[in-house]
Order: sequence, then C-alpha cells, then structure tokens
Amino acid sequence: MSKIPTLSGPRLAPASGLAPKALVVLLHGVGADGQDLIGLAPHWARHLPDAEFLSPDGPEPCDMAPYGRQWFSLSDRTPAVMEAGLQATLPILNGFLDQALAERGLTDADLALVGFSQGTMTSLYTALRRPAACAAVIGYSGALLGAATLARDIRSRPPVLLVHGQDDPVVPFGAMALAAAALQGAGVAVETLARPGLGHGIDPEGLAAGLDTLVRHLPQAAGRPG
Repeated sequence: MSKIPTLSGPRLAPASGLAPKALVVLLHGVGADGQDLIGLAPHWARHLPDAEFLSPDGPEPCDMAPYGRQWFSLSDRTPAVMEAGLQATLPILNGFLDQALAERGLTDADLALVGFSQGTMTSLYTALRRPAACAAVIGYSGALLGAATLARDIRSRPPVLLVHGQDDPVVPFGAMALAAAALQGAGVAVETLARPGLGHGIDPEGLAAGLDTLVRHLPQAAGRPG
C-alpha cells in the first residue's frame, strides 16, 4: 500500500503573535506553487489577526511545464478523467487539513479554503465532501468539477464565494454561473462576483470580497464575537 504524500509550503503566522483561532488554506493554480498565493495573506492578515495562513504546494510536479506543481493532471480534460484526478488528490489534501487542524486544536468550523483556478476546483471538490462543513470556500477564476456526482457525494454545505473575470481566457467566465447553479441546486449558499475587464487573475475588488467573506465567516480570527 503506497504512502499518502505529505504536503508542505509557505505559511504566515497570526499577526497577533498568538495561537491561531482560525486557519486559511490557499490552493494555487496548475503550474504554480504555494509561493504564488501566500502573497494574498498579508492583504488579509491585518484584518484577521488571529488567523494563520497556509499555502501548500500541490502533490504532483506539473506535467505540462518544466516547473510548478499541480493538484491533478490537466493533460486530458475529459470531465471523468479530471474527476478521477481529484478523487486521487482528495485523501492527500484531507490528510493535510486534518493534521493542520488537529495540531492547532481547531475544527472545520475554524477553516476556510481559498483557491485560484485549479485550486478552486480542488477546494470546492474537497470541501463539499468533508464530513463537517468548513467556515467558507472562496474560489477565484475556477470551475466546479464533479457536478454530476454532487447530489450523491455531498457531505457538507459550507458557504461559497465565487469570483471570476469576465475576460478570462483560461477558464471561461460562464463556468461561474454553471458552478453557482449546481451548488445552489445542492443546497449550498453561494455568492458570486463578476469582474468586468479582468482576465485570469485576482484584482483588488476580488481581494476585498474575499476579505469580507473571511471576516464574516471567521469572526473569531477578526477579534469579533461569533
């Protein structure tokens, strides 16, 4: 029986200097690594002084570039093949999340997942299949994979924010509406934010919307009563 890979990557400790009351885990896009999204953490940390930010590297070397990591292969974009890749990633990421929470004495209610592109696909797939709901999922420039099996597989329904550039040349803008419809159909509370003129990226308005979601759903990290 093969050993499940262990994830690692950069982190930002709570700005308060105290033990974390919440954990924000950032999942990068294909061909990037944890360094790509940890740069978001300082923008949010001053408003979430008791949150710790983790940005793990994907478990596999990117198979479409000589650098970077991936959560699963995109060399074959057939939906069934991509979902099989996510299924293989699921125990790896769940193991990382379970260990990180246990080490800090936290629960899923203290956890938020933030993804970009493939990281959004991975965040949504994982969060909806965890036994307990996390505090929130924020997905930038991504899509929902596994929609056809969601009704069968869903185990928890965390609130979701989806943000997408209307001029995205990588993941079509229409993926946001498709994801929102499928999630709402499964009983998940979804907010969406369309960004006119934005390509495949995150802009200041998207960052602000993400912060608002984190502060609302992780009040313990913002120094506010729950």
